[in-house]
Amino acid sequence: MNRWRRRQVADLVAKGLAVAATAFGLFWLTWILWTTVSQGLPALKWSLFTQMTPPPGSDGGMLNAFAGSILMSAIAVALGTPIGVLAGTYLAEYARHTRLGATIRFVNDILLSAPSIVIGLFVYELVVRQMGHFSALAGAIALAFIVLPVVVRTTDEMLKLVPAAMREAALALGVPQRKVIRQVLYRASMSGITTGVLLALARISGETAPLLFTALNNQYWSNDLFGPMANVPVVIFQYALSPYEFWHSLAWAGAFVVTALVLVLGIISRGLLLPKTRRS
Repeated sequence: MNRWRRRQVADLVAKGLAVAATAFGLFWLTWILWTTVSQGLPALKWSLFTQMTPPPGSDGGMLNAFAGSILMSAIAVALGTPIGVLAGTYLAEYARHTRLGATIRFVNDILLSAPSIVIGLFVYELVVRQMGHFSALAGAIALAFIVLPVVVRTTDEMLKLVPAAMREAALALGVPQRKVIRQVLYRASMSGITTGVLLALARISGETAPLLFTALNNQYWSNDLFGPMANVPVVIFQYALSPYEFWHSLAWAGAFVVTALVLVLGIISRGLLLPKTRRS
């Protein structure tokens, strides 16, 4: 009886600690979200999306920063997604139980958890110093390095979830393995792979450190991929440190837009994954 009581007490203590840890994390998350909404929503105005970033001492918007972030994020996804999907396919279908596959997964996990500032420094040495100046292309490459491991991991896991019976049935009909992958496995795991791409996009949308070393910033509108380009994270960083109150308002408004974008992408990715989870 005493042993049973001790087990009950230990179970209650463990549950209490788990609930306390959850409440502690949710408290700070709620505080951050509330501060972002309360400061950013009142600063949100139409000129934020129609005017350029202003010079010191004047007000304006973040049109060029939004355009630069969209362009660099699109290039990063376009670069990282095909390579990530192909690498994840290799790991899941050709190197599932090999030592090489285990090594690649280990390296990919390291890259997945690598600090973004390290990636920025790597691309700085790899691209920026070779070109001799900052560029949007270097920023997109840095963001692509962040997208890549997320897509690799997601593709690998999603393809592993496809039942082996589907592979066996297709191969028994004489279908080549490349067609099995393209016409059967990709169709079955498409929602999960798309979810991984959206999560990667949500992750890079607020990355500041790699862009400070690669794309830097540009006060004016620019479509030149080989020159510095404005982007939302760096503008938020610079405006938050400025002495001007209206620049602080622009920084809060930009932070609110980025937070809302991440929330929307999270909801969309969750909506894509839930139907597949229910079917399985």
